Amino acid sequence: MAQDQSYPTIWEIPDDLWEAINILLQEYDPPAVTGRPRDDRRPILNAIIHRFRTGCQWNRLPKEFGDDSKIHRVFQHWVKLEVFEKIWGFLLAECDELEVQWNWQPADGWLGKSRMGGDLIGPNPTDRGKNGTKKSLLTDGEGGPLSIVIAPANVNDHKLLERTLDSIVIERPEPSTANPQHLCLDKAYDNRQSREIVKKHRYKDHIRRIGEEKIDQKGKKKHPARRYVVERTLAWLSKCRGLLIRYEKKSENYLAQLQFACALLWYRRLLRAVTTIP
Repeated sequence: MAQDQSYPTIWEIPDDLWEAINILLQEYDPPAVTGRPRDDRRPILNAIIHRFRTGCQWNRLPKEFGDDSKIHRVFQHWVKLEVFEKIWGFLLAECDELEVQWNWQPADGWLGKSRMGGDLIGPNPTDRGKNGTKKSLLTDGEGGPLSIVIAPANVNDHKLLERTLDSIVIERPEPSTANPQHLCLDKAYDNRQSREIVKKHRYKDHIRRIGEEKIDQKGKKKHPARRYVVERTLAWLSKCRGLLIRYEKKSENYLAQLQFACALLWYRRLLRAVTTIP
């Protein structure tokens, strides 16, 4: 993730974000009424961030985070409770400073290696047929992630489009004539199936046609570039080694870390919005 003032690097959960997450944990994973007091959950979240940013093994986490077996056990419990998707949705729904740009939305696929095997893997056509996983990401007009799904690497992008559009973590507003929603896609989606899905979800399609030129006869671009923001977000996520390369055998564990990273990208955008408010 970019290391500048507008986009700070996040290695630990900040105080204000922890307050919001703690509210969710009290609701979806409350401590037991009886028994010994539960350990602080904040270091566990920091350990998960360290895990997907560095790609280190669970049993090689720094001792400052606590017992590695406990961290992994709590993480898998949260995966079952869909805690990380709820954190992502909570930030979008509850933070007034975050204005989702629904008018333009791009989607794209992203291939990655799968070192340890597991479910939802397939031959990666860009890596000599080695095992890999594909991620399909949808963002808003400024690159804020709205949904992400995973599949084997040999699944075509257009076959993941409907799942991607159906997996938006917050309620999508209904498009209208006054407020249409445009969907930008590359040539991989230039087929009848993709256009039917786009129409079904009431988007105006902007699918890059196979053989279509980017510029007109005068050598000028026909339309402003809008699809680059999803590629930029994929580049941000790729800076995390544990997301660039899948080390998780269980696909749900890998997806949960992607969801947590997407939530942190929105938090970075929130920090930027707060610091620029006059």
